Amino acid sequence: MKKLSLFCFATLLVFYCSAQVDSAGLDKVFGRKGAVTGNVYRVAFPRSDVKISVGDFSVAPGLALTSWVALHRMGSESMMMGDLCMLDSEEPAVVAKLVELGLGVTAIHNHLVGEKPAIKFLHFSGSGDALALAGKIKQVFALTGTPIAAPAATGSTAVPDWSAVEAVLGTKGKKNGSVLSYGFPRAERLMESGMEMPAPMGMATGINLQMDGTRAATTGDFVLLADEVNKVVAALETHGITVTAIHNHMLYDEPRLFMLHFWGVGEPGRLAQGLKAALEKTNSKL
Repeated sequence: MKKLSLFCFATLLVFYCSAQVDSAGLDKVFGRKGAVTGNVYRVAFPRSDVKISVGDFSVAPGLALTSWVALHRMGSESMMMGDLCMLDSEEPAVVAKLVELGLGVTAIHNHLVGEKPAIKFLHFSGSGDALALAGKIKQVFALTGTPIAAPAATGSTAVPDWSAVEAVLGTKGKKNGSVLSYGFPRAERLMESGMEMPAPMGMATGINLQMDGTRAATTGDFVLLADEVNKVVAALETHGITVTAIHNHMLYDEPRLFMLHFWGVGEPGRLAQGLKAALEKTNSKL
């Protein structure tokens, strides 16, 4: 029995070690440092090379113009998912390269409405060796104007007063310059192609706000079940927040999920009230 126990322990230890994310290797491929949560590595690429506006509001890269890649290590292989922010003119070459490299396209759509110049978001997928997948998707990013190198350090800037928003939402968000970000995971066990997908794989409702003087803009995407979609639409529209898109991000998700994007500009506290009303219509961890 003792020998069996030691064998089982050793086997579990080998599996555990083999399942760790090679964050150092991935950082080297991408040329910037990613974040590791459990067995998920995630790295972001803000489109600081483009200037996008919606009406008279200038959109910061961190508000609605960020590409990201997430790799989930499962045993000896990894699953890759992500979202690529691209100009309309970049789309044909991006799709062709994904096909050439054997990567999947799971969605192409808008997030905003009336933005100038027009942008689209492409969701991609892949499975295999994490470093190989990272190298492939980096080739795809290189066909766009996305800055690949790590951004230069910037001087400290004044952080906006987000106290009204945080009071309404009941928690502190992540602050980055003029942008405040939140992620609210769902309570269910979410699957894709029979594998459990943790929140960093794009499975959490993401909410961003950007301050501009005394007003703020908000955008993001709600992760919803079918029965929640129109309840969230009503809650947002009632509070003056426009629904800009409803679509899928995956192909084989279980339960079936719908992603709802939105846009609103106004007093930060009032925007937060609309967002909170919508969140309360979902089975999210608030």
